[in-house]
Amino acid sequence: MAKQESEKAMVKKPVAKVKKKTIRSVPSGIAHVKATFNNTIIAITDLSGNVVASSSAGKSNFSGSRKSSAYAATVAAQNAARAAMGLGMKEVEVSLKGPGAGRESAVRGLQSSGLTITMIRDATPVPHNGCRPRKRRRV
Repeated sequence: MAKQESEKAMVKKPVAKVKKKTIRSVPSGIAHVKATFNNTIIAITDLSGNVVASSSAGKSNFSGSRKSSAYAATVAAQNAARAAMGLGMKEVEVSLKGPGAGRESAVRGLQSSGLTITMIRDATPVPHNGCRPRKRRRV
């Protein structure tokens, strides 16, 4: 009886392998700014497209109609830039998409946080007479 208990105690559980975090340095990247009418989303990637840092106006504690403001886009861009600079990013290309209010102010927010902007590209999707547009707003 004592022998069975000692055998149970000797059985070792398999140790889970802990993945070591690699500290990577990303010197340059691309800032993708998507400015919609309701929100502004900023994703900073390395040159191959892997996301390094991201932020949005909603993530920066803005809600409702304040999310679609230019100031909210500036704060969101500064938060994303701060996180990217923590990984060693110095210069960034900017890719703008969408018709929202936070387009230019997001670029200004990236610049004011200390990132060097090398190029600004406008990739706003424009239909070549594709889908029927939504009905006109009457205010």
